[in-house]
Amino acid sequence: MAYLSSAVRTAASRQVPVSGRNIRLRCFSSGAGQTTEKSVPYHKTLKEESPQGQGPTRPLPKSADVVVVGGGSLGCQTIYHLARMGVSNVVLLERDRLTSGTTWHTAGLLWQLRPSDVEVELLAHTRNVVSKDLEEETGLHTGWIQNGGLFIASNKQRLDEYKRLMSLGKVYGIESYVLSPAETKDLYPLMNVDDLYGTLYVPKDGTMDPAGTCTTLTRAATARGASVIENCPVTGVQVRADDLGVQRVAAVETNYGTIQTPCVVNCAGVWARALGQMAGVNVPLVAMHHAYVVTERIEGVQNMPNVRDHDASVYLRLQGDALSVGGYESNPIFWEEVSEKFAFGLFDLDWDVFMQHIEGAINRVPVLEKTGIKSTVCGPESFTADHKPLMGEVPEVRGFFLGCGFNSAGMMLGGGCGKELAHWIIHGRPEKDMYGYDIRRFHRSLTANNRWIRERSHESYAKNYSVVFPYDEPLAGRNIRKDPLHEELLQQGCVYQERHGWERPGWFNPRGAAPVLDYNYYGAYNQKPHGSYLYNQLLGDEYTFDFPPHHDIIKNECLTCRNALAVFDMSYFGKFYLVGPEARKAADWLFTADVSKSPGLTVYTCMLNKRGGVESDLTVSQISPGPQVSSLTPAFEGDGYYLAVGGAVAQHNWSHIATVLQDMGLQCKLVDCSEELGMISIQGPSSRMVLQEVLDADLSNEAFPFSSHKLVKAAGCTVRAMRLSFVGEMGWELHVPKQDCVRVYRAVMKAGAGHGITNAGYRAIDSLSIEKGYRHWHADLRSDDTPLEAGLAFTCKLKSSIPFLGRGALETQKATGVLQRLVCFTIDEKVPMFGLEAIWRNGKVVGHIRRADFGFAINKTIAYGYIRNPDGGPVSLEFVKSGEYMLERMGATYPATAHTKSPFDPENKRVKGIY
Repeated sequence: MAYLSSAVRTAASRQVPVSGRNIRLRCFSSGAGQTTEKSVPYHKTLKEESPQGQGPTRPLPKSADVVVVGGGSLGCQTIYHLARMGVSNVVLLERDRLTSGTTWHTAGLLWQLRPSDVEVELLAHTRNVVSKDLEEETGLHTGWIQNGGLFIASNKQRLDEYKRLMSLGKVYGIESYVLSPAETKDLYPLMNVDDLYGTLYVPKDGTMDPAGTCTTLTRAATARGASVIENCPVTGVQVRADDLGVQRVAAVETNYGTIQTPCVVNCAGVWARALGQMAGVNVPLVAMHHAYVVTERIEGVQNMPNVRDHDASVYLRLQGDALSVGGYESNPIFWEEVSEKFAFGLFDLDWDVFMQHIEGAINRVPVLEKTGIKSTVCGPESFTADHKPLMGEVPEVRGFFLGCGFNSAGMMLGGGCGKELAHWIIHGRPEKDMYGYDIRRFHRSLTANNRWIRERSHESYAKNYSVVFPYDEPLAGRNIRKDPLHEELLQQGCVYQERHGWERPGWFNPRGAAPVLDYNYYGAYNQKPHGSYLYNQLLGDEYTFDFPPHHDIIKNECLTCRNALAVFDMSYFGKFYLVGPEARKAADWLFTADVSKSPGLTVYTCMLNKRGGVESDLTVSQISPGPQVSSLTPAFEGDGYYLAVGGAVAQHNWSHIATVLQDMGLQCKLVDCSEELGMISIQGPSSRMVLQEVLDADLSNEAFPFSSHKLVKAAGCTVRAMRLSFVGEMGWELHVPKQDCVRVYRAVMKAGAGHGITNAGYRAIDSLSIEKGYRHWHADLRSDDTPLEAGLAFTCKLKSSIPFLGRGALETQKATGVLQRLVCFTIDEKVPMFGLEAIWRNGKVVGHIRRADFGFAINKTIAYGYIRNPDGGPVSLEFVKSGEYMLERMGATYPATAHTKSPFDPENKRVKGIY
């Protein structure tokens, strides 16, 4: 019999084998095909029950409203929820048999607490479906087992992370407890607790059975009219251009017939990339080996909770009277050539890769050292660049939806995501805010960039069990998109953040340049480790839930902006032109504010979905055709608008606008000039004095009022100057052709040298903007929040008769009252907060914090969160004012003051130049 301890010794005595054909990747890739069949730790798989033989299990229909491709967890959940929502003409096509790809060998764990309110809600729905709904609907048991979950903390930072989850869980009624080492030993007698700092116990966590769950899902779906067809591989996806040239799904092809359909849902897991290629769609995921082992019987382990020891990068799943042991390693094996024929298959386990999990497991449960291994399970899984799924309609082809890339979490997220995906297909958008999973979160230049996908997917896999710190940044996939000031600012100590592929300034380090180096896979795969790596050291310094060590540096950037002036490089912003004969009609419908008042004005506005939720906030400037075509003055006929949107959400904005234009069939076009223009923002009381030396324009309030824009000369270069602020100070944004950015920037710095000018980054913007009460999409403002709830009613032209997208929903909400409201809180005690803290009002939990930061001008922590009325009624301003509030951070509560106006400059004097 093989024991876990002997596996460790054997692996330690061998050198890591080198395999594969690509020399550069040879040490961490595999072209391995299917191995001899191995057992998995379930009483049955659908392979045993499914019909044998060739050909589809039932005839193909000529047409369908929706065709779901892939019979794993997501495919089965999606077809079930589509049928449950009334779409009966839906077909699921599975190339082999249900669960035969990656679902059949999953560990099937479900943990209820994650560091995201949306994910907590998604997991709650999955749990309800598998533990209650399906059994009530079909009379069948899905295989759900509620044995609880235990999170292990070996240090204070890890326990602090768990305490944050506990506070968020209280908002959703999720029972959880922080246990001492002694209490943990009482709960789990077999556990070694000598090195524990504490644990988090969630009694209602559990496990799911893939065969039982998928069988029950498809039985429930077919009872409602859906069709499930196995043994029917998809061989092609027909895409046709409509009258406006928009690419749309037309049909799905198989060797057994073609199904006409306007909608295909790609739930093909590891094989999703190949299915996307059939339609000309990029699906940014990679395939890797992912493994666990199943032990022989362990006396005393029965009924114990599942365990996640993140610091040891290992999980222990109860399997009857045995344990399944797995985790995430730093050197996973890439599956380079994904086989079309791979079904109910597994790979041979590479013990050299898996060894670290065994060591961690034996440390945590010492009896494992003398426990035999019953089976090894090493199968393919799909992983993505940020370890989050890929969902929603793709930008390239209308009607092509993704439900893939679940990073081995497809079972636990399947119910919630299947429901949201079904709603997305039927109504054009999900019910919840799914931006974190939306394929549109990735810029189109990244979804086909294999280097970026591979590096980031590796890092996300390797760091999956790392503590999620507020200011962490990736080391992989960096320096993909650089703006014209990148090198200039790097030499001045700029510490960059990565957003949307862009390198954007985070803060400025007085110690000098800290460049981001090429990714070295954390030294795995025989990659040479970096020597002295200052950027990585600076990131490591900030791995804390306390105030970061660079707190005073960011404070200086903020206060210099408040008292003198600061320069912000915002060049990564998305910069679009909306132009054409029907551009005004499009603008009236897209934007909540009236943006067509007159050329020369810049308007802050929102874009909504039909439910009134905010899809974007942005600035829109009406423009006229210029005498000379350039990146500042495009050629067009009719009306024209210049749009500036946050760079991290530029693809989402672009796709939203493009979709609306396509649906309306308007004669106008959207032009992306994000790469052609830089954006330099100069903010602070001295900004006018300094810029007057640089710009050839009168910058007085009368000549250049707030919220206006002009084409002017700066250091001899033509720029578009806008008097705007995202930090609450008098200031201007200069939108500059990329070839002139360095020249203009140097002229500004030279003019400001005698006035105390400083460079500042987005860490300062975050602090300054929250202090002023400016909203951040996707934090204080999401697609499931309305402008009325977010305090942005002033952006909506409700007093006019102009229709706009979402207006009807807002008018209804205005008449009935808002059921949630965004509230600003300040805390007198100097304590850091980062979001997810629970909000208590008069002794009851009423919401959680979306975004928090420290405000240096008022010297307080500031937090914004939506609150609800526990009685279910509207949340009026009087309701806000009449409560007594506490904010719960990591289990401790702090008195908080609620504000109905910004705590800093509530009368908006400073942006108008009144100091």
